Amino acid sequence: MRIATWNVNSVRARLPRILPWLSEKRPDLVLLQETKCLPEQFPAEEIEELGYNLALHGQKTYNGVAILSKQPIEDVVRGFGDEEFDGEARVIGATVGDVLALCVYVVNGQEVGAPKYDYKLRWMERLGTFLRERYDMGEKVVVAGDFNVTFDDRDIYDPDKWRDRILCSTPEREALAGILDCGLADGLRHFTDEGGIYTWWDFRTRGFQRGNRGLRIDHFLLSPPALAACRGVEVDLEARAGDKPSDHAPVVATFE
Repeated sequence: MRIATWNVNSVRARLPRILPWLSEKRPDLVLLQETKCLPEQFPAEEIEELGYNLALHGQKTYNGVAILSKQPIEDVVRGFGDEEFDGEARVIGATVGDVLALCVYVVNGQEVGAPKYDYKLRWMERLGTFLRERYDMGEKVVVAGDFNVTFDDRDIYDPDKWRDRILCSTPEREALAGILDCGLADGLRHFTDEGGIYTWWDFRTRGFQRGNRGLRIDHFLLSPPALAACRGVEVDLEARAGDKPSDHAPVVATFE
């Protein structure tokens, strides 16, 4: 089973990139973030023609998450069930086969010290509570998406430049560690300690074109049974190159 997570930065704008990628790579389960459209605006027909079932959670212009699956999608949950956080479409979960999948698009936070930064930290704490309340880590739990946080300096092309800036600050990293404390592990780090593996490159600085100046902020967090079944986690750099890409690359995990 191959599971992909991809912040597509507008599913409609990126459809000419998404459809060929799905046709070529044929992942079994795809978790999309930042779809930026209401469910009725989602290009469902084109994707369903490729053999995918859909579960959608969207809003106009911003945020939005979706699950695409070759298998039936069951027990869909949207949001935390919390008024403080559920005004934004950032969380969708479902059961697919024996996998409990949760697709997340974590708040960006704007900058350290901003009101949105404090909101981000509260949001991440709420995600941890949601995981503890709802998910049995004795099952195959896969929490994946755009976390908008690096784990450590290996995830940054220039750690000194990014020291304690947004996406790399100590409180954000502590919040991410708190989510791992639910019983999850960083899937990619199970297979490699290497630095220089990134999933996001800033459009404004042409970070991808100018020598891989990126950050790793898209993650697979896996419960013990999911980690035991995982055979590898890879970043698809080809999908970040070319004409009109997303600023994120897909990350693909392979499971038994």
